[in-house]
Amino acid sequence: MTINIRKRNNSIEPLCVEKTKKMIAFACEGLDGCDPIELELDARIQYVDGMTTKAIQKVLIQTAIEKVIHATRDEFGNITNRTNTNWQYVAARLFVFDLYKEAAISRGYKHFGYGDFVALVDTLTASNQYGTYLKENYTKEQIRELGEYIKPERDYLFNYEGVKLLADRYLIRSRDGGGCELPQERFLVIAMHLAIPEGENRVKYAKEFYDVLSTLQMTVATPTLANAGTSFYQLSSCFISTVGDNLWSIYDVNQKFSKVSKHGGALGIYLGKIRSLNSEIRGHKNASGGVIPWVRLYNDTAVAVDQLGRRKGGATVTLDIWHADLYDFLELKTNNGDDRRKAHDIFTGLSIPNLFMERLETRGEWSLFDPYMVKKVMGFSLEDSYDEVEDKEFTRRYLACEACEELPRITVKVLDIMKKIMKSAVETGVPFLFFRDTVNQANPNKHEGMIYASNLCQEIAQNMSETELIEEVIIEEADGSKQIIHKMKPGDMVTCNLNSINLGKVEKKDLAHNIPLQIRMLDNVITLNQVPELDAKITSDKYRAIGLGTSGYHHYLAKNQIPWESEEHLAQADELFEEIAYQAIKASMELAKEKGAYDAFEGSEWQTGAYFDKRGYSSERWQKLKADVAKYGLRNGYIMAVAPTGSTSNIANTSAGIDPIFRRFFVEEKKGSFITKTAPELNDQNYWFYKEAHTIDQQYSIKACGIRQRHIDQSQSINFYITPEYKAKDILNLYVEAWKQGLKTIYYIRNQSLEMDECTSCSS
Repeated sequence: MTINIRKRNNSIEPLCVEKTKKMIAFACEGLDGCDPIELELDARIQYVDGMTTKAIQKVLIQTAIEKVIHATRDEFGNITNRTNTNWQYVAARLFVFDLYKEAAISRGYKHFGYGDFVALVDTLTASNQYGTYLKENYTKEQIRELGEYIKPERDYLFNYEGVKLLADRYLIRSRDGGGCELPQERFLVIAMHLAIPEGENRVKYAKEFYDVLSTLQMTVATPTLANAGTSFYQLSSCFISTVGDNLWSIYDVNQKFSKVSKHGGALGIYLGKIRSLNSEIRGHKNASGGVIPWVRLYNDTAVAVDQLGRRKGGATVTLDIWHADLYDFLELKTNNGDDRRKAHDIFTGLSIPNLFMERLETRGEWSLFDPYMVKKVMGFSLEDSYDEVEDKEFTRRYLACEACEELPRITVKVLDIMKKIMKSAVETGVPFLFFRDTVNQANPNKHEGMIYASNLCQEIAQNMSETELIEEVIIEEADGSKQIIHKMKPGDMVTCNLNSINLGKVEKKDLAHNIPLQIRMLDNVITLNQVPELDAKITSDKYRAIGLGTSGYHHYLAKNQIPWESEEHLAQADELFEEIAYQAIKASMELAKEKGAYDAFEGSEWQTGAYFDKRGYSSERWQKLKADVAKYGLRNGYIMAVAPTGSTSNIANTSAGIDPIFRRFFVEEKKGSFITKTAPELNDQNYWFYKEAHTIDQQYSIKACGIRQRHIDQSQSINFYITPEYKAKDILNLYVEAWKQGLKTIYYIRNQSLEMDECTSCSS
């Protein structure tokens, strides 16, 4: 009996087993340990009449994935699990072949592989899925030239999880849902978009940007990956706003949050200026509801306005540890207590001064104040000061508050506060910690303001301030119609513009070539970006702040056979990140020569040289760079920030951010199917260098982070990994040591018994 197969275009043809064999052989070609006959036999495809070719492909892909981890029996009869990561690439190729076939049907061409790129740009521009600016800035001949530059073989660099994630979330589909854009075309469109500001050199830079993207030597942030080239191109990952102590400001930030979230960004919100519970309002005693109702407002906005339908909105709210609402704030995400004072969909952070940590060491007491009453009684805003190395302004003001008998306060033991923090961290992973004095002492732009809080993923540290309403006026037009005009004094609303070096794919010698390209791409994001808020546009133009980060840190160590828990690791962290810092600052200086320095450069620690002096950069090359920066300026006021890179590191087949791997290998269930995941390039040579996160001595992670921090002008998204065996004293020691080692921020406490909700916005 003849068995007929239904093809993807819905046509019917007799089964040809040789076609399947040929496809399997092609998928296994050049991959050690991947026998096509073995895959075909293990798949055990049960051919039935009317079976679809897509169903056959799905069986083959799942079989290849299941072969990544296989049980073996040694000479003594013991069964152990072994891995062959090459099967991930077989599955990826089979999946890519699927994409090729779908694209051919959707776009109307007959051959296998990539279609006409010019036709794709025309089609997606006509359907308003690509922005018209691509065709406005590139001639048809240039688009054809760039399309011919595509390297289809780079699709074989993906593993299965990476290419499936890219296809499911980021490749543009036709309006009817069919396959349309292919992986290399997404990379090329991103490159073309980010090269537009390069004028006559845009084709040259589009090719260079494409090369570093498509070879997975770098990753761009999630909003850039999703939105570049499209009709609405919001390219920033995160924003940070400051809330003033008035209703207008509270709701102004809420509407900003909604607009940011609508277009795929997350928001960091600083709440430390808002008066506490039972504070007075216009002379009425006990009138204020404190910060908790406003946190709940932002929480509801996070739920109501999702990130382009991909994910619920993401935000972190930060409060000073001396704020009188501290105890209620620490209970926001716990499961006990009054649910009307909970906010389960938002993340909390604490801003902590050195004085608190010093009193923690001496087991002293701590006073909680209402910021409104501090300003009313003392005449200053306590949150607007910080301790410099020599001038301890915050400490002076705080001690004055404690000494003032007229000023209400709640006095508690410092250790009691830390117990509350640790309890919440173990149960929920938060609060995040922000060491405000450490951050502000290292701020190269303190001449223009100060830093109150970080973003959702805790790697950004930039000047911030509230936007103020000046007046609302009615304007009468000549025709008698009227308009209401709102006049505002814009504050510093921070934007996070991120990409990451893939340390797992890049050698040190490549940094001098790759980093200038990445800095140029980030700077062009600022030029091009369609930000949803004008405050953010003004701030972005003022500082041109970027965040060059890294992914693949553990991948890099394992490839070079450097144990995580070793002095060699610490030495390598210093050497590697000094080189990254040098190349990044030098690249920004060269850009300033070409395009001009950022507006606030004069008076900055970049300009005075204090930035270099504080970090002990005394070598000949650093001293020359210091002189060049003073002479030519810097293009970007903030340069480096290490984000978590969760999803994009999966696409690039490397480890996330600066974190150790979670497990060497495991099986994950997603939507009813099973995906086998392994550490990047896991093999017998690097197996023992991939020590798993929860088994690592966290003190080595803290020391390495402290060493790297010297070379990073902003911060790093670092997690602590604890197990149920950790005692309270052990967790307390992690916090204290982190502060002593000069860490600026702490992201999650990842308890082995908890699963944390990941933010995709900062995935660069």
